[in-house]
Amino acid sequence: MQVGQSPQFKMFLWKTPTCSAILTCEFWVLSAAMAYTVLARKYRSQTFDDVIGQDPIAKTLRNAIKTGKVAHAYLFAGTRGVGKTTMARVLAKSLNCLAVGAPTTQPCCKCDSCVAISIGEDIDVIEIDGATNRGVDNVRELRENAIFRPARARFKIYIIDEVHMLTTEAFNALLKILEEPPSHVKFIFATTEPNKVIPTIQSRCQRFDFRNISPAKIAEQLKFVLGQEKIQYQEDLILPLAKMATGSMRDALSLLDRLISTGIEPLTAELLQEFLGQPNSEKIYNLIGQIGDSDAAGTLAAAEDLISTGLSEVQIADALIDFMRDIMVIKSAPGESDFLLLTAEQRKRTGDLAEKFDTAALIYNITALERLRWALKNSDTPRALLEATLLRFALAQHFLNVDELMSQLKGGATAAVKKKEPTSLKAKAGSQPPVTSHEPPDAGDRKPDTSKEQPPKSPVASEEQAKTQPSTGQSEISSQRKNEIVGDPAVKMVLLGLNATISSIEENPSD
Repeated sequence: MQVGQSPQFKMFLWKTPTCSAILTCEFWVLSAAMAYTVLARKYRSQTFDDVIGQDPIAKTLRNAIKTGKVAHAYLFAGTRGVGKTTMARVLAKSLNCLAVGAPTTQPCCKCDSCVAISIGEDIDVIEIDGATNRGVDNVRELRENAIFRPARARFKIYIIDEVHMLTTEAFNALLKILEEPPSHVKFIFATTEPNKVIPTIQSRCQRFDFRNISPAKIAEQLKFVLGQEKIQYQEDLILPLAKMATGSMRDALSLLDRLISTGIEPLTAELLQEFLGQPNSEKIYNLIGQIGDSDAAGTLAAAEDLISTGLSEVQIADALIDFMRDIMVIKSAPGESDFLLLTAEQRKRTGDLAEKFDTAALIYNITALERLRWALKNSDTPRALLEATLLRFALAQHFLNVDELMSQLKGGATAAVKKKEPTSLKAKAGSQPPVTSHEPPDAGDRKPDTSKEQPPKSPVASEEQAKTQPSTGQSEISSQRKNEIVGDPAVKMVLLGLNATISSIEENPSD
């Protein structure tokens, strides 16, 4: 840092040269306290080539500059931290770079205009916060100032962040100048909620939708930043940290800043659990394993182990959704590695757990957990709800294969499906005596009683009976068998998961 770069300090030092030594010391103390720049600002993209995860948008804007077809208004839409304001500043620098005589796709990032735009202090690039300047009076002031030409650059550019916060009256006041602005004015709007921007505004802009940044690209950037900062880290830290950012590069760098602030090196995955509230992966694996083993007591113990670490029930549900999604992907597409971001050890552990589930069970678990997480937020007894759902996973028969279930529904002669028995009850099952059946022999084994001759049936009765008989190859299922199928826990669980009911049951002897 060069002390002489501060104009205020230069003037004060010139007036009192005898106190220069004291003033220098005081200035350095103040500067040292305020010198740190957060990573999200320090490593902000400066050119189109630096923007991460938005290649189609960057390519379109570059081509528009090359061909001289830059629109007068743009609308950048997307979630937080995906590069909307960054792209707006890069576009502004490309249009107003003073190092070249025309708009360029490669701004120098060194001229006065580029430097001022990068820190948001350029006189010709006005950044406006839509949340605090949302009234019609603010838009009227903007219209009055827009008619004046820029002070030193080619264009006067208005960047309005969170533009959806403007009132309807302010939007309507903006329509005229937005449709026919002066030739030296450009508008760039950024919003996280484009649905709140009225259609008449959107129709006057070129809209670009910024997508979430993939965890793989976030992980690459995190490695680059750690290398530039010369901070040691372990590889198992990067992927979980990238996933925690949920597609936002700014969130990822902010989380990394929090870890660096701990002063611990090397950075490890354990720091995510200790300082960022990330669930312990081994404990999540253990809980899912207990569910797969149908161990009721083990499931409750594993849930207690997670809750005791201070995690909320919603955090546990979210973690289970993520981990079960990985298991579902490995179960459904074992050879596709691009679907998952896992280390070799995590992939092996996930593959072992996948052997305990079938795809139908995992699909049901994920959808049930998604419904559960909303209920947990509004419940006074979230722990009871969570434990009841986990026990339902562990003890229910929804692990049954769908094909086997349909076979059980259709075939009366199908062998009984083996049910998973809770581990805690297996010991008791061996000590119970076998149950002796006292039911009468089947009606098919009895000889028909021909002592009494049946009276002949009338043609009308025969015709009505024929209508009610099932078609050839199918026989009416007995009421006892029907009750067994409807009352089967596996059938109840699948019907509940599908939100369906049984309208009829037919037995096909050919099956």
